[in-house]
Amino acid sequence: MGEKNAVGERTARPRRAGRLASGGVIREAATSLFLRSGYLGTSMEEIATVAGVSKQTVYTHFADKERLFTDLILGATTRADDFLKYMTAVLQDTDDLETDLRQVARRYLGTVLQPELLLLRRLVIGESGRFPELAQTYYERAPERTLDLLASSFQRLAVRGLLRLDDAPLAARHFAYLVLGAPLDRAMFCGRDGELRPAELERQADAAVRAFLAAYAGG
Repeated sequence: MGEKNAVGERTARPRRAGRLASGGVIREAATSLFLRSGYLGTSMEEIATVAGVSKQTVYTHFADKERLFTDLILGATTRADDFLKYMTAVLQDTDDLETDLRQVARRYLGTVLQPELLLLRRLVIGESGRFPELAQTYYERAPERTLDLLASSFQRLAVRGLLRLDDAPLAARHFAYLVLGAPLDRAMFCGRDGELRPAELERQADAAVRAFLAAYAGG
């Protein structure tokens, strides 16, 4: 009997390991379905089918559809991390503010206008009535956090005399809208028809920086 148990354990563990390792494919399947059909139009059974796993395996990872949806939405906010690290590092010791702000603006546009992130943003907005706290948390972890770190960076630049400002958070909002305002609106409403080509993205970023520095450049 002990031998059977030992054999049984050895054969059962790989199956459990396989179930636990399937979280990535479940998230990928769920993301594609939620983006295509919305929250109400997606079922856990469909997610399991697309992921190629059993429904039980999906529930091993996520207790219900709401928790899976929440996990995906909040997981997307981590995509801002790379940009924020880049922006902070570039501006911290800049000795050519206009050039470095242009690079930050281009990276900012390239990050926010990623097609999948635009789809997720539409999804969050579309489901904000059903999940208001989730939408609020998404905003706080991505757009608002970006503005806060921009404001901190601008305040440090003002201390160095590179910027002239009385209200760093307001300057951060001005910079963000100059860079993102029109392109983001266009992309949100027009989908792929609103995408910027690389040359257009650079032109938009550079023009935004010129306007920003016209108002805020230090003496």
